Amino acid sequence: QVQVMESGGGLVQPGGSLRLSCAASRSIYMLNAMGWYRQAPGKQRELVASITNTDITNYADSVKGRFTISRDNAKNTVYLQMNSLKPDDTAVYECYANDYDRDYWGQGTQVTVSS
Repeated sequence: QVQVMESGGGLVQPGGSLRLSCAASRSIYMLNAMGWYRQAPGKQRELVASITNTDITNYADSVKGRFTISRDNAKNTVYLQMNSLKPDDTAVYECYANDYDRDYWGQGTQVTVSS
């Protein structure tokens, strides 16, 4: 099993930046992949970004060029650097980890982009 915990959400003005962190309870090197989904009120849940254990990344079209996902195996942590934030990025961001068998989810962190 894996436990994941997100941090780094908050309120930011349009055009600003935030970095989300997702810390796992065990070595992420042995996991298949980790990533982030987001859920905004009235919208479908959306895969934002993911990264595999071979560092293959995938991004939603809506965040390409603005968000970057990365991993630090030594810290068992995955990061989501979010730049040029827009009001449409407002959502609860949830981290997941996949161990080849199932997904494990964090509780989510709120990101609000507003002036």
